[in-house]
Amino acid sequence: MPSHPIFDPHLSTEELRGFSRTVAEIEWLLLALVLIYQFVLAPSQESSTALAMASFFFAAFVLSFRYINFYRQETHWKLAIETLVMIIFITWVLTYSGRLESPLLNLYLLVIIISALTLGKLATLLEIALIAGCYLWLGAPKRSESLTITAHVTALISQLAPLLLVAYVTTMLSADIRRALVQIKFLSETDDLTGVFNMRAFTALADKLFKHAARYARPFSILMIDSDSLKTVNDTYGHEAGNRLLKMTVQCIQSQLRETDYIARYGGDEFIVLLPETSCDGAAEVANRIRQRIESTPIPTRKDRVQATVSIGIACYPEHGNTIDTVMENADQAMYTSKAEGRNRITVYSRS
Repeated sequence: MPSHPIFDPHLSTEELRGFSRTVAEIEWLLLALVLIYQFVLAPSQESSTALAMASFFFAAFVLSFRYINFYRQETHWKLAIETLVMIIFITWVLTYSGRLESPLLNLYLLVIIISALTLGKLATLLEIALIAGCYLWLGAPKRSESLTITAHVTALISQLAPLLLVAYVTTMLSADIRRALVQIKFLSETDDLTGVFNMRAFTALADKLFKHAARYARPFSILMIDSDSLKTVNDTYGHEAGNRLLKMTVQCIQSQLRETDYIARYGGDEFIVLLPETSCDGAAEVANRIRQRIESTPIPTRKDRVQATVSIGIACYPEHGNTIDTVMENADQAMYTSKAEGRNRITVYSRS
C-alpha cells in the first residue's frame, strides 16, 4: 500500500521559494499586529511585558531562521517549523490578551492559510488538531463545571468551524491554481499538432543535459529528422493527410526511443531527437530503426495508402562539436546531406 505523504509532493523548488517569501511577509504582518495591540489595547502592564517578550523571541526566530541562513534550502520541513512557531507565538499572545475573548484570536487563520497553500491537506489537518488543543487549553480556566462534555465539544466545534472552512476553501483553490499552472506550462512547452516538445522546452532540456555531459565527460547524440514526403502528401491529398503523416512520424520515432530520450518538433516537417549517454554507433542504430519503421508504416488516405520516408542526420558530442549549438548545426548539415544523396537514408556528420 503506498503511504500518503504528509506534505504536498507536487510543489517544485521554485514554488517553495516563492511561498517562502510570502510566509516571511506574513510573519512580519503577524508581528506588526501584535505590536499594535500591545501599544494600543494591552489591558495591563503585565500583559504588555509578556507581549513584548513574545514579540522579541518571535522576531529573533524569524531573523535567525530566514536572514542568517539557518537553512539555506527551502523545504517543506522548514515551512512546517515556521508554522509551528507561529502557533506557539499566537497561543502565547492570546494567553495574555484575553484568551478566547481576545480580538487577536483569528490570527490562527494566517497559519491555516499558509499551511493549506504550501503543506497540503494532511499537514493542514494536523495543524488544525494542534490549534484545537490550544483552544481547549485557552478555554480551560473559564470553563464552567456545570456544562456537559457534549456542550464543551459543541462549543469547540463552533469555534473551529471558521478554521476548517478556510482550510478547505484555501486547499481547493490552491489545488485548482496548481492544476491550471501545470496545464499552462504543458501548453507552453508542447507542439499543438504532435504533442511533443517545442523548441523552447527542448532547448532548456538540451542545455541542462549538455552541462551534465560536459562536467562528467559523458557522450550524447543529436538526430535531425526530416520528412521526405510531407510536401507531396499535402499537394496530393490535402493538409489533413499531411497532419496525419506528421503524427505518424512522431509515433514511429517515439516507438524506438527510451524514456530518457527527448524529441521535439524543430519546425515544419523536421524533428530533433536528443539521445543522452549515446555514442555515434548507438545513435546510428536508433536512426536506422526509426527510418525502417517509418518506411514500413504507410499513411492511410481516402484514396490509398501512401508510403513515407525520412532523411536523418546524426552528430555526436564530443566528436562533432564542443557546444550544444554546434552539435545541432552539424546534425542539421548531415540531414541535408542525406537529402542531397537521395533521401530515405541516414548520414553521420563528417567534417570532410
